[in-house]
Amino acid sequence: MDNRKQKMQELTKVELDIMQYIWRLDGDFIVRDVHDMMPEPKPAYNTVSTMVRILDSKGFLTHKAYGHTNVYRAAVTKDEYTGSFMQGVLNSFFDGSVSRLVTFFSDNRKLSVKEADEILDMLNRK
Repeated sequence: MDNRKQKMQELTKVELDIMQYIWRLDGDFIVRDVHDMMPEPKPAYNTVSTMVRILDSKGFLTHKAYGHTNVYRAAVTKDEYTGSFMQGVLNSFFDGSVSRLVTFFSDNRKLSVKEADEILDMLNRK
């Protein structure tokens, strides 16, 4: 995104679904490329085209026009979006506390011993 210091906008469910395909394409694409990747029953091509234009207007994509065809590219990587989204979750629900986040998942998801060990190993490496 052009202005990385501002908080990144959160994607809607449909926008995130489209971005998942775009991130898998990992480079230049046209709307047809995204539409072709989608499972049946596919949304209408015009629906996908509209969503891609919305993502472009929100700064998640860039494009170059070649005649009547726009060639798009992701302007935000999956890791950049994930980091921004998770930071928002951390701040909104856990007051910025990673330990509160881990406690929440430990209490509500039944962390396995293996997962707990992996978390400890990761924290020890940091």
